[in-house]
Amino acid sequence: MNKIETVKEVLAGIEDYSLDDKVVFINAVKQLLHEVSPFKNEPVDCVLWVKNEQVVANDYNPNKVAPPEMQLLEVSIDNDGYTQPIVTYPTEGKCEVIDGFHRSRVGKESETIKNRVYGYLPIVAIREEQEDKNARIASTIRHNRARGKHQVDAMSEIVLELKNRNWANARIARELGMDEDEILRLCQISGLQDMFSDADFSRAWIAGESVHDFEPLSDEFEDSEDFGRTVNTSDPERIFHTYEKWECAKAGFYESTKDGMTSTEAQEAYAVFLRDIKKFKKAAESVIKEWKNSCEHYLTNKAMNRIAWIGQAAACYSEGLPSVFCSGFNLLTPEEQANANEIALAVLNKWLTANDRKPVEMDEALSTGRQVEIY
Repeated sequence: MNKIETVKEVLAGIEDYSLDDKVVFINAVKQLLHEVSPFKNEPVDCVLWVKNEQVVANDYNPNKVAPPEMQLLEVSIDNDGYTQPIVTYPTEGKCEVIDGFHRSRVGKESETIKNRVYGYLPIVAIREEQEDKNARIASTIRHNRARGKHQVDAMSEIVLELKNRNWANARIARELGMDEDEILRLCQISGLQDMFSDADFSRAWIAGESVHDFEPLSDEFEDSEDFGRTVNTSDPERIFHTYEKWECAKAGFYESTKDGMTSTEAQEAYAVFLRDIKKFKKAAESVIKEWKNSCEHYLTNKAMNRIAWIGQAAACYSEGLPSVFCSGFNLLTPEEQANANEIALAVLNKWLTANDRKPVEMDEALSTGRQVEIY
């Protein structure tokens, strides 16, 4: 009998084991193979399954993920299975997470996933020489930076690829764990003009955030029922309101057409409005006075283009123009664009100051860094 047949015979003998005993045996075999493997210096060479309560968060990585992205991760693991183990370091009888905290959350909090993997999670252990906490912190940072962040532009490219494969919005939304309106906004951000019969979208003055009311996975760092997270969730100074409370949404901010106008006419109207300095300033100041929830939700988000949002909100408030026509900003001369930016910055800082927040410079107000780590 050759060695492979001997191994098969040994493995056949575990069929009558209980689940837990079977996992213990399989893990032991994996570790024995790992010891003689030519790849034994690579953690991924030995993926073990451990009870999910053994996997614990570290105390130095405050990264938090919005419900939409957590739902996307859950959809990914539900459809594709666990394709990446959770990177850990053994400490005090537990497996401290180095990378993959959100993968572990899904395995613990999603009943579907938890039942499918029998309450276990796949883990690898980083090298023993990284026992020092500073080394583990550095490892976490390396994992995050090496993998990069899921940016809105990157997600838009994914949606574009699926649209080019003739996927319907409903199918994309289902497969990516999104809302169909989110798919529409990602298409707009990509500037997919050929996918809209009477709409055009420019990256000029894009507020950079599309938010809907999602049911989150259970989340120990926030208990409020009204809490509707979107992006940049780790900022303790952010204020959140769910979609139905936004005054801008009720005013038509997210509509895709303007009654009685073609796309070109609506863009031109947007530009005309911004050129009228007095009218623009008056409308923007009305927005920060009257749209309390919208302003709190958007203007406390340092990771988005707040200058853009002020301009779009003012145009919606005064002219009823949806934000989709913000590419009218490109019809302005450079001087007119600069003037509009300065007005928006002044109004933003007026709101920040009135709400006991520090005023900002133009570069900070124009930030478009929507980034979230989900896997």
